[in-house]
Amino acid sequence: IKENMRCLRIFFLYKCLFALTVWNCVSLSVESELFTSVSNDFPEGGFDKKIKNLPLLYTNSHQSKANFDWVVIQNTTESLSLSEITNYNVKKLVTLLSNFGQGSRLQNLTLTNVSVDWNALINVFQTVWHSSIEYFSINSVTQLSDIESCHFNYSGTSMKALMMKKVVITDLYFSQDDLYRIFADMNIAALTIAESEMIHMLCPSSDSPFRYLNFLKNDLTDLLFQKCDKLMKLETLILQKNKFESLPKVSFMTSRMKSLKYLDISSNLLRHDRADVQCQWAESLTELDLSSNQLTDAMFECLPVNIKKLDLENNQITSVPMGMAELKYLTELNLASNRLADLPGCSGFMSLEFLNIGMNSILTPSADFFQSCPRVRELQAGHNPFKCSCELQDFIRLERQSGGKLFDWPAAYVCEYPENLRGTQLKDFHLSELACNTVLLLVTALLLTLVLVAVVAFLCIYLDVPWYMRMTWQWTQTKRRAWHNNPEEQETVLQFHAFISYSERDSLWVKNELIPNLEKGEGCVQLCQHERNFIPGKSIVENIITCIEKSYKSIFVLSPNFVQSEWCHYELYFAHHKLFSENSNSLILILLEPIPPYIIPARYHKLKALMAKRTYLEWPKERSKRALFWANLRAAISINLPIADGKRCEETD
Repeated sequence: IKENMRCLRIFFLYKCLFALTVWNCVSLSVESELFTSVSNDFPEGGFDKKIKNLPLLYTNSHQSKANFDWVVIQNTTESLSLSEITNYNVKKLVTLLSNFGQGSRLQNLTLTNVSVDWNALINVFQTVWHSSIEYFSINSVTQLSDIESCHFNYSGTSMKALMMKKVVITDLYFSQDDLYRIFADMNIAALTIAESEMIHMLCPSSDSPFRYLNFLKNDLTDLLFQKCDKLMKLETLILQKNKFESLPKVSFMTSRMKSLKYLDISSNLLRHDRADVQCQWAESLTELDLSSNQLTDAMFECLPVNIKKLDLENNQITSVPMGMAELKYLTELNLASNRLADLPGCSGFMSLEFLNIGMNSILTPSADFFQSCPRVRELQAGHNPFKCSCELQDFIRLERQSGGKLFDWPAAYVCEYPENLRGTQLKDFHLSELACNTVLLLVTALLLTLVLVAVVAFLCIYLDVPWYMRMTWQWTQTKRRAWHNNPEEQETVLQFHAFISYSERDSLWVKNELIPNLEKGEGCVQLCQHERNFIPGKSIVENIITCIEKSYKSIFVLSPNFVQSEWCHYELYFAHHKLFSENSNSLILILLEPIPPYIIPARYHKLKALMAKRTYLEWPKERSKRALFWANLRAAISINLPIADGKRCEETD
């Protein structure tokens, strides 16, 4: 058994690489852990999937250096990866590759760090084209020189995909057609030329089998493939990180690509500011990546009508125009990192299911978004500068009702304004219903105002507040006029022992009992009575105030008739005002007849208070007690008046 295995191993080495003196045999089970086959990145059946690059096959282990000075990176029955290819060993490489005819199992070839001239590279290509290799990757081609026209035989090939990355051309002057024609006419399904500063690519000479083209990170411009009708089978076109500037020109470039489904033209310099310039896209185009350009709102007039997935991230879009053409098949829209101030409506995207509007300038998103966009299943609106106010309450409530349609909730949804709420998650922001419902707030304020007005009106009526305000105004005006007319006489001089306030219906008792007993008795008592002491020409209010201020005491004859007299009320008010303003004890109450509390009007609350708090003299019905009554009353008003008044008292006597 051991002898048979040894013979088989010698036979296998001899058959595969007879020119190599050293060959590393690597177990397929070990290689499956260290290496992913190149063919996995080039689908044979469907090129509708995005293919961005071929993986570089470089494994630090299992390296060996042969006499040919290249490094074997990968070596299996289906894949071969070599590095350090130069003009000195390229002929031996061609000799090696020529042994892998159409019946060989080798399918994947990767060359890294290639430094050869143009003819040597074409010779390698030509050899690979007629071998069993299907997927060919070249990475880091340096010092490519001596470019010239050459004949290339494309017939009888097994090739499906070619990837070239980081190609550096050292020639300063050469024919562009000589370089690009070789690649443009290749009869393969997938071609990638990336990171190579390529400035142009020719249209194929005949109908091309290209289904996948990737020109990532070059210097291509709007001149690419203009009026080119040979790419009828192309399905995927990647032009990311180039120098395209005009969106309409890009649309016209695709208009003749009848099978194009996916276009990636992100990270360019695209603009579209003129709404009058028409665009014409391939009708088959369903996925379009326009992210990281300089597009504004006008670009919505220049979009393919059958688009299903649209990426507009990182542009200069401020709003989605309402009158834009309807994109009835659009299901995914990415508007992240723009300048939008609100969520867009779905009037032009009735089939929209996924929307990304994160990292914009949205302060208070509209709460009716899901009503206008009923088919949306996921909304990404995080990382916006949300203003936590009443308007945002509806949006937060919408999240609770949407059933988890907001992506990355609640971590990505944080208050930015106002300052005191910055950093607060929207889920933790709450305001009362009254603070945010304007109608409810107005109704509540109106009701409170009406209640307050009703209470104030009731109190004013019950306590007769207008009457008191009128009396206060009259008292103030009287004092002002007195000061204005006789400022030198403002120091009050007492002229009377007492001012008598009584109802006209009680005048007989006053004239027959009160005045005679006080003025005709022992001592000289001067009483102020309105009938004899009011000055003609002055108003009644002025006379009342003057008499009260010039009297030592104010005597009020209380009876049921008193509380029914308006003028008695005036006199009581002004006397009470003096009581508080001068802090004097100048009121004397004489209860002539009992007054039932129920007949005292509500506005006589001061009278009620005085009768409740102050001692009053009650007129005795028995004659034997009247002498004591007069003695007490005379003692209450006893005071020495100024001499002038004393002389007057003597004259009166």
